[in-house]
Amino acid sequence: MSASLLTLAWKSLANRGVSVALTILSIVLAVMLFLGVEKIRTGVRASFDSTISDTDLIVGARGGAINLLLYSVFRLGDPTANIGWDTYQLIASAPDVDWTVPISLGDSHRGYRVVGTTQAYFEHYRYGRSQPLTLADGRVFDGTHEVVLGAEVARQLDYGLGGFIRLSHGIGDVSFAEHSGHDFEIVGILAPTGTPVDRSVHVSLESIEAIHAGWESGAPPSGQAVRETSDPGTLEPDSITAILVGVSSPIRVLGLQRQINTYRGEALSAIMPGVALSQLWQVIGAGETAFKAISLLVVVVGMTGILTALSAGLNERRREMAVLRATGARPRDIFALLILEAASLAAAGAVIGILLAQVGFAVIARSVAARYGLDLAGGPGLTEILVLGAVTLAGALLGAWPAWRAQRNALADGLSIRL
Repeated sequence: MSASLLTLAWKSLANRGVSVALTILSIVLAVMLFLGVEKIRTGVRASFDSTISDTDLIVGARGGAINLLLYSVFRLGDPTANIGWDTYQLIASAPDVDWTVPISLGDSHRGYRVVGTTQAYFEHYRYGRSQPLTLADGRVFDGTHEVVLGAEVARQLDYGLGGFIRLSHGIGDVSFAEHSGHDFEIVGILAPTGTPVDRSVHVSLESIEAIHAGWESGAPPSGQAVRETSDPGTLEPDSITAILVGVSSPIRVLGLQRQINTYRGEALSAIMPGVALSQLWQVIGAGETAFKAISLLVVVVGMTGILTALSAGLNERRREMAVLRATGARPRDIFALLILEAASLAAAGAVIGILLAQVGFAVIARSVAARYGLDLAGGPGLTEILVLGAVTLAGALLGAWPAWRAQRNALADGLSIRL
């Protein structure tokens, strides 16, 4: 009898097709929601953690560390103020500084942030595990009115080398103040990185100065005030937004950070990217916990469907149990049968939920990676295996109560049924 219990359990479930299907559906939806929340949570962490590496300090105007990290690296939010160019040169020439990358923000192109910088950006910026930026096509800008596009910008807007674009003032998705008279030639397209670099438009600092000629009042120039020059070096900026700093020795980082933070010539903040990221996770940790709690609660609600489905039909199945007793089944066989039914329901729902979640991730992975830089691709891993095991075990445990009741009824009814 014990050898055929599994087959008997499946036949019994098939005989109650509608209720079983609804129970499995509730488990499927619960597992899909849980895996979706978990995948997005881990994807966000991995994406943020891999955005910048090998940068010792980020320097900006005095303000919060998280805000400085967000606008300088992730292109989110707005800077509180700028840094004077003289201050940048002072930091760049400090004895402990190995390299610096100046960054100027404030413009956009069709919703994508414009990053004014120097060629040092392409030499020293690292992401992931110390991976450098590489060009998929073309070259780095050299002088004014040349632009290097991130991979997503080029793909989404269908741009190629040799084309021309025009930048807009401000960082909104829609801008009504274009920098007219300044067409930028696309000279390079970066390879995909899965970071905000893909969603950035890179120009030289001299270009930023050139397009803002006549904008000193904050409004567009009334006449033709284009500062064209054959010597880009004369277009030295007055200020920049932030500085990425590499220090010659790790033991010098804290000392340089303290010097910058206490600099009296200008109110500055110097942050370590890793520390700021840790602070960011602490801030959003409560939200992460809430999302996980909600998804787990949905799984619990879905699993209670197993208990409901098995318990609701016990009285109707007492004749079935009597027949099983008549054919030689022992009370413990009845108990095992109900446990197998519960575990089978849970396992079937978990497997279908995992498979549908993987299909869903595969369908949306490319668009999510392009728009948000989150990696949802990849096959089932340890998380999916743990979910399958945990859901199956929980189903078996939930089946213990109706199984015990069925066993007790079988002992009381014997080989006859009294309804």
